[in-house]
Amino acid sequence: MDWRAVISLLVLLSLAVATALPRSSQDTEDKSSIGQRFSQLQEDNFKAIALVMFAQYVQGGTFGQAVRMAAEVTALAKRCAAAATRDNLDCQKPLDRIFLDTICQEENLPRVANCCARKDPDRNDCFLSLKNSSRGSIAPFERPNAEAACRNHSQHPQASTGHFIYEVSRRHPFLSAPAILSAALRHQEMMQSCCGSAEEPAASPEECFRRQVPKVVKPVKEDGLRQEHTCGILQKFGERTFQALKLVQISQKFPKAAFAAVQKLVLDITAMYKDCCQGDMLACMHHREEILHYVCTNQDNLSSKIKKCCEKPLLQRGECLVNVENDARPAELSPQVREFIEDKGICERFAQEKDTHLARFLYEYSRRHPEFSAQMLLRIGKGYEELLKECCRAGAPDNCCSRGEEELKKHIYETETVMKTSCDIYREKGDYYFQNELLVSFTKKMPQLTSAELIKFTKQMTTIGSKCCQLSQDKLLPCAEENLDLVLGEICRRHQLEPINPGVCHCCSSSYSFRRPCMGKLDTDESYVPLPLTPGLFTFHEELCTTEEEKLQHMKQEMLINLIKYKPQLRQEQLSSITAAFTAMREQCCTEEQRQACFTREGPELIQRSEKLLSA
Repeated sequence: MDWRAVISLLVLLSLAVATALPRSSQDTEDKSSIGQRFSQLQEDNFKAIALVMFAQYVQGGTFGQAVRMAAEVTALAKRCAAAATRDNLDCQKPLDRIFLDTICQEENLPRVANCCARKDPDRNDCFLSLKNSSRGSIAPFERPNAEAACRNHSQHPQASTGHFIYEVSRRHPFLSAPAILSAALRHQEMMQSCCGSAEEPAASPEECFRRQVPKVVKPVKEDGLRQEHTCGILQKFGERTFQALKLVQISQKFPKAAFAAVQKLVLDITAMYKDCCQGDMLACMHHREEILHYVCTNQDNLSSKIKKCCEKPLLQRGECLVNVENDARPAELSPQVREFIEDKGICERFAQEKDTHLARFLYEYSRRHPEFSAQMLLRIGKGYEELLKECCRAGAPDNCCSRGEEELKKHIYETETVMKTSCDIYREKGDYYFQNELLVSFTKKMPQLTSAELIKFTKQMTTIGSKCCQLSQDKLLPCAEENLDLVLGEICRRHQLEPINPGVCHCCSSSYSFRRPCMGKLDTDESYVPLPLTPGLFTFHEELCTTEEEKLQHMKQEMLINLIKYKPQLRQEQLSSITAAFTAMREQCCTEEQRQACFTREGPELIQRSEKLLSA
């Protein structure tokens, strides 16, 4: 298989073909047969997408098994595309059933027997439940040995790219095929750049790989997390919340778009994610391309900012539109939406068409406020809904709705104050000490997390501070809260896999838009049983004298976490005293010739003094 041809064909795949694709293999009318899909996509494209799907469905399968299954289903598709065999019963099966049948007929695949014993649609749900994108389920990407990688690429360029597609797909089982194939293009460009050719080999491939691998892998990880995060919102909080979120985001991005156009995009994007999140990759791609076609053929009515995106190749177009800046707010828009409070007919409209009325409020408010985060706008929408429920009941006072404006101002002030205070602390303390503040807070809230998890999540939050706190006030809230939402989503997915505690459970389950304020209000987990003081809990050794600042900071953060887990009620003044005593001990021991002997002598004394301090 010529993988370069596969990827190039997908880039150039006609939008006219895309709009001819049926919506889903599960539609009851006008189903798309495997033969039709093969004819529309052509052989190389069909086989590439099949490889992605098999690697995502059976993450523990080998590359050879994935290639063999992709070849088998492509051969069937090719036969079914021929006029003489279109009426064959195998050719009339829904695509998802054909793919799952192929998996269940393949020998020696891990963890499939239980799912294969079930009947559809339970069988598909079972396979989807096996998809695991958590770290550790598959070994992370490693920088390739330069010599071996270049030799393999030179001798087997097609297999090299195919193997990369397989490895990315099984590590990111929810990632869309276009995102994976875009990564394959970057991988191929890296191989060509770092390896050169047989006639002109590159000068230092090892150094080239060191620089280039992160550029290939990082976008894949980010796309995978974003996809999983979005699917998590849809699956956990349902279509109504998901559609409200998309309504806000589209209204902010396309403020001049009519309400009807925004509604259409919301419904189309929801339908796309329902298929994408279920793993129906072909239907997912169809929806995506149909949405791109609609946006780019109606750009004059949607946004002045998307022209360059619509001129890009198909694979790059979607990513460009997602990241494009918000269009300018139309000059004729009034600064406020008082008609939703003062109009005498609001209660009647709320009673007759509740969701449409609330959607119109969200649309009008969001297009006027690009400086607010999507999550904050959803909270404002929820507040408006609660206001109408109270003020539209019989016996409510005439001025009931007027208090909504005061509540709104209060919430906006509280949210902006939280973000401003966090940024003030970040600017004052810098990355390391700001992360330490977060570590103390989150270890108390979630002591069940491992040290590695706590360090990872607080590091991500610190990165958000460095990214967002330098922005102007009108950009701060969207940057901070929307990026923080990704981290909190990852924490909540971790909770789903292995419950953390009742407080986290409540915040992750009760309300999507209030998830961040809920997490912020969590206090020390009272249900947690502190770690006992064992000889191995605090160990001091000469590695603490390292001159590698990052390594030293990591060791100190691990000790800080253990200290909090040992004494969750630790007060700030106690922590400051213990930190000062530790710093003095480290400075003393690192200047002595017998460093380890010093730590062995002074360490237990430090623990004993700290114990007295903590029990005071």
